[in-house]
Amino acid sequence: MTLKYINVSFVCLFIVVGMAACRVGRNYERPALDLPSQFADSAATVTSTADSSIATLEWKRFFTDPTLQGLISKAVSGNYDLQLALKRIESADAYLKQAKVAWLPSVSLNASASTSIPSKNSLNGRNLSQFIGTDHIEDFNLGGTLSWEIDVWGKIRRRKEAALASYLETYEGAHAVQTGLVANIANGYYNLLMLDAQLNIARSNVALSDTIVQMIRLQKTAGEVTELAVQQAEAQRQTAALLVPQLEQALAIQQNTIRILTGELPGTVTYNATLTSTPLNEMVSTGVPAALISNRPDVKAGEMALVAANARVGAAQGSMYPSLNITASGGANAFKADKWFDLPSSLFGTVAGGLTQPLFQRRELKTQLEVAKVEREEAVIRFRQLALDAIGEVANALVKLDKLKTQQEIATAQVNTTHLATQHAQLLFKSGMANYLEVITAQGRSLEAELTQADITRQQLSASVELYRSLGGGWK
Repeated sequence: MTLKYINVSFVCLFIVVGMAACRVGRNYERPALDLPSQFADSAATVTSTADSSIATLEWKRFFTDPTLQGLISKAVSGNYDLQLALKRIESADAYLKQAKVAWLPSVSLNASASTSIPSKNSLNGRNLSQFIGTDHIEDFNLGGTLSWEIDVWGKIRRRKEAALASYLETYEGAHAVQTGLVANIANGYYNLLMLDAQLNIARSNVALSDTIVQMIRLQKTAGEVTELAVQQAEAQRQTAALLVPQLEQALAIQQNTIRILTGELPGTVTYNATLTSTPLNEMVSTGVPAALISNRPDVKAGEMALVAANARVGAAQGSMYPSLNITASGGANAFKADKWFDLPSSLFGTVAGGLTQPLFQRRELKTQLEVAKVEREEAVIRFRQLALDAIGEVANALVKLDKLKTQQEIATAQVNTTHLATQHAQLLFKSGMANYLEVITAQGRSLEAELTQADITRQQLSASVELYRSLGGGWK
């Protein structure tokens, strides 16, 4: 008899293990992506290895300016958006810990004591008085209950897989926030240097305009020009002077923006560098496009979202199949307090197992499965869109670096030309060989050329930052 029960137990065990080996849903496979073999680039020397990308560089190696490094360090530790992203990681980690132990049985303990006094005119009351000799019923119970769902179809494992992917999604999401933050700080810093340079240019032009106004006033006194010449020269000086408060305003706002990004109150930013002394980072190795999938955090987060969506489809499928539950309860029970722990007489226990097959749930389970499949398809589309956007951003940054280099050469030549034109116009005006309009026009063009050159320099620095960010750099 004992051997028979042992054989039956082994058979049941093998059946359970065999059923548990089944797993509904399909394992994740990365969808096909239409990626080029190389980035189309005519400015940078593009290498063909995945680990040669500048995205693998730590931001401290990519940005060598000590002031900028200090600002980025403050932002990484003090920025509130990044802190929120880290908190989301903690929440996802809590759900992951829960999913890891979902395959364990749930156990609960309970203790109860009750007294029931039936009516003396009731059948129970009369029976109590006649057979037990008491007018009330006492019941004391101390026990535990165990419930265990066997993961027959891999439903619990799929939920764990989804929880892990969701955790990794938030982890990569925090990296994506940091890459954007590092890029914003760098761009803000370079914009600050540009505004400072343009402010110095405007102030220099105001001083030059004062000299020209005084010179034309002397010409008017000598009767060589009219008051109109003085007024036009004064208008040119006012044009340059108007730029000064405008640039001072933009400079103060940019400093406030940088400090808020670092988690500090608005205020000034101390810096010693100038726009012209800031070297353009020549490290523009992009690696291969396929490396974006592993380097760029937002693309990796998109893929983890797809992994989670795929796992949820399997969990939804598993919910439509029979579930195997094992329950057990036991403890001590007595109808009198002094008999409660009279062991082993007061001990009791039950063990049960059952299969539950959902039949009609008002289409709830089928709807969950259909929605899960649609969400998986949406995640595939988003993942492909993220990869495509990443390729486009890298391509745009490379084009900017290429064309801005040409623009910088032209702008530098234009600044030199307008400087010489301004000097020649002043000399010719003093000798009576040029009129005041030529002097004013030359000065205006020189001011415009210098402001444009400063802006192009800032755009070059920002394009370098954008290439670094678009390749996935900045989170290390």
